[in-house]
Amino acid sequence: MRELTLGSLFDGLGGFPLAGIRNGIRPVWASDIEPYPIAVTRTHFPNMRHVGSVTEISGAELEPVDIITFGSPCQDLSVAGKQAGIHDGTRSSLFFEAVRIIKEMRDKDIADGRTDQFIRPRFSVWENVPGAFSSNKGQDFQAVLQALCGIRGGSPILYLSLRKESGFLPETLWETVSLLPGASWTPLAGAYPSVEKESFLWQILQENAPPKYFLTKTACMGILRRAEKRGKELPPMLKEALEEVVTMP
Repeated sequence: MRELTLGSLFDGLGGFPLAGIRNGIRPVWASDIEPYPIAVTRTHFPNMRHVGSVTEISGAELEPVDIITFGSPCQDLSVAGKQAGIHDGTRSSLFFEAVRIIKEMRDKDIADGRTDQFIRPRFSVWENVPGAFSSNKGQDFQAVLQALCGIRGGSPILYLSLRKESGFLPETLWETVSLLPGASWTPLAGAYPSVEKESFLWQILQENAPPKYFLTKTACMGILRRAEKRGKELPPMLKEALEEVVTMP
């Protein structure tokens, strides 16, 4: 079986490359602009090339990969923020840069003669907050699916759903969304696709991170006040953590 390869946009601390390595997938390149996360991933993934900002790279010029992962900025979709939306928000709108890069890579593969399931990337994995489902009364998530469905030579996408009537799911729900006309949702319930190879964030975090990566007391108070003002119920664990920071001396 041929080795699968991965490219990580909005890479952060390398959560997707870590998951890839633990499941036999080789991370090839990553895109991020923050010096500290880049330093962390250079330590843990020395063979992974850093390609710079998503706004400055071309999918046609990147090394083609089987999977492109992207946890695009959530600030404009999160219930803890103003939910400016995926179109009007200056951060979450970067989602469309990822779509552009995927389109450019696939178009280049098609131009080079690849067809059907061999066109790269074969899969895209989008990670974001539950607010992505409710932002702009659901129209933002519709825009997400429309953008991905509009990619030339569409292939299935895989995304992580945290949706539930109230609160978070007790387990992670993986859903495969086919881009073929008339296809249906295929939910696969379970904590991980492979429990034996589950990964944890603490495996790539480093101790003594700079203070700038922590929310201040003022920021935590602001999140709580905005949620209360809008009548939005924060997830219990998040609310407890925010209140703990606010009450610290």
